[in-house]
Order: sequence, then C-alpha cells, then structure tokens
Amino acid sequence: MKLKKTLTMRDIADLAGVSPATVSLVLNGKGEISGLTRARVLEAAARLKYVPRTGKLRPGASETIRFLKIAKHGHTVNRDHSVFISDYIDGMSIEASRRGYTLEIVSHEGQPASSIAESLAAAPVSGVIALGTELSETDIRVIRGVGLPVVFIDTFHDVVDANFVNMNNEDAVHKVLLRLKDQGFRRMGFVASHVDTTNFRLRQEAFFRNMARLGLTANPTDIISVESTHEGAYADMARHLGEGIDLAECYFCTNDVIAYGVIKALRECDIRIPEDVAIVGFDNLPLSSTMEPALTTIEVSKRKIGTLAVTVLDDLIHAPEAQPPVKILVGAELVTRASDVRVKPVGIEDVPARPPRRTRAPRQPHSA
Repeated sequence: MKLKKTLTMRDIADLAGVSPATVSLVLNGKGEISGLTRARVLEAAARLKYVPRTGKLRPGASETIRFLKIAKHGHTVNRDHSVFISDYIDGMSIEASRRGYTLEIVSHEGQPASSIAESLAAAPVSGVIALGTELSETDIRVIRGVGLPVVFIDTFHDVVDANFVNMNNEDAVHKVLLRLKDQGFRRMGFVASHVDTTNFRLRQEAFFRNMARLGLTANPTDIISVESTHEGAYADMARHLGEGIDLAECYFCTNDVIAYGVIKALRECDIRIPEDVAIVGFDNLPLSSTMEPALTTIEVSKRKIGTLAVTVLDDLIHAPEAQPPVKILVGAELVTRASDVRVKPVGIEDVPARPPRRTRAPRQPHSA
C-alpha cells in the first residue's frame, strides 16, 4: 500500500510560485508580505488541503477565541437576522468563559476570504470560529488554510475537509412536511431563494427528498424563488402574485424573514392565512410568535451550536497532532402555531385537497 505523502511548505511554495521561506512567514503571520502574495500562499495551502499541527499555541498567541461575523453580500447576514447571530454569540461566550478563553468578535463586511485570512495571519488568538452563512467552499478553504484551528458554523459541506457545526436541515424539513401531511395537505409548495447560501440550498434539496420519502409529489410550478430580505421577498412575491400564479395549499418558506415578506404580499391580495394558504417558516425569530396569525416555524438551538463550536475548537487547540474533520448537526424542533392549521368546515371529518386557486392582481405596493 502506497503511503500518503506528508505535505511540506515546499509543496505549497511550488504551487504558489514563492519560496518556502515566504510560505513559512505567511503561515506564521510574520514578515512584510504583500496582500497578493499572502493570498496566493493561503489559496495554495487550501488547494493542497494543508493541515497545520495545532498542539502548541504559536508564539504570541493568547487564550483568546475570535468569532468572525462575516457578511460577504449581506443578503442573509444583516439586521433582520441579528437575533439568531446574538444567540450564537451567547452560546460561544458562556462556553468560552467556562473553558478559560476570552471571546473576541470581529465583523467583516464585503471583504474577500483572502483579506479575512490575511487579517488572521498575525492575530494573537488561539483559534477561530467563523460564521459561514454566506461563504463558498473556496472561501472556507482559504480561511482554513491560515494555519489556525478553525470551526465554521451555520454552514455545512460533506466533502470539504473542515470543521462544521450546523443545524440538521434534513431533519427539520422532514418535520415540517410530516406535520403538513398529517393535517391533510397534499399540494405543498416551497418558497426558495436565489441568494447563494448553503443552508438555503440544503433546505430546498431536503424538500424534494422528503416529499418523495412521504409519498408526495413535488410540483416544480409550486417552487417560488424570492430574494432573502424582508422587502425583497415581499416585492418578489407581489410580482409572482401579479402574474397570476396558481397557489399551492401551503408553503414552507426557507426562513422566517422570507415568510414575513410572503405573508405581507399575500395579504395585499386579500389571501387569508391559513384559511386560503398555510405558511411555515424556519428560525423561530421573536416576531413569529407575536404576529397574526402566529407563525409555525422551526426552532434550532443557536446557543447549542455556539457551545459545540467552542467545545470542538478547544479540542483542536489542545490536540497534539492534526485531527480529522469534525462535522456536527444539531437537531430541530417544530414550533406549531396558527399559520398552518388546516381549516375544515364544521362537521366534515375529511376534506379533499382544495383546487388550485389563481390569484388576483395585488394592490400596488406602497413606496418606501
């Protein structure tokens, strides 16, 4: 059996077109290295899947964990989702304190991964937790290649050699569809988003798989795509309604913010919820319990994800040698409220699926 070759700095240097000494300086956060050269080295290390030994803190490092709040495009990491990011931070802060670390929070908005990695190269920290919501696979590889122990949260990739703690989207979607099926719904729609986010994609893929698993047919015409901000989702849904789409009996929305925008557009067309169309969200944001009707949605413990991220990172920091990737999925709970209740006429035990309803043109949206 052929032994796996151990990667060296010379391998990275050859791929990046620099000297091994330059690679050493970049990976150890030393020297006056240009941003372009540093990015080439980090990208080469990521492509080769270079894993630094993490048994000792590098010189100058402190017992500090840095949380990277990354908004690459801001369509999902924005003020609409500040609550769930705060929950992540709460979980991290409590566990970091318990393990003797200081939690440092640094925000990056609109910066490329190479720039974020460069800022970490000389950072006096023990390890990093990165909000991966808006990161691509390439972004993850670049940040991971910086030479620090790193854990990514709010994203997940099966075939990327990195550490992830995320929600179990498959389990969550199954719970939603099973609830709708048990209530007698058969024509179920999904409100997706064209914004490039891994969790959005995982939920859409899980929707099709679980419809088949439950013996239901997913009609492509019942998949609606909208922007992921509240106003964007509202505007896109209003446009769909204005085009006279056939509405499904119910819709599972990619997240609560999208659900809020969809509900606003439906109401402006005098479409009642849940009497005419049932709606389910994802995230259990505070507004979901107080709106009318209260929104049925998915709750995932963001504090638990934050706690587990620190636990995994602590193990990596103190490991005497490189460790295999750790990938953890946290289960979901369905919070049932009024927005998806199947309304049946009094005295009728079972009602067949309602016929498709074609919408009327919405009232002109109010200008901001």
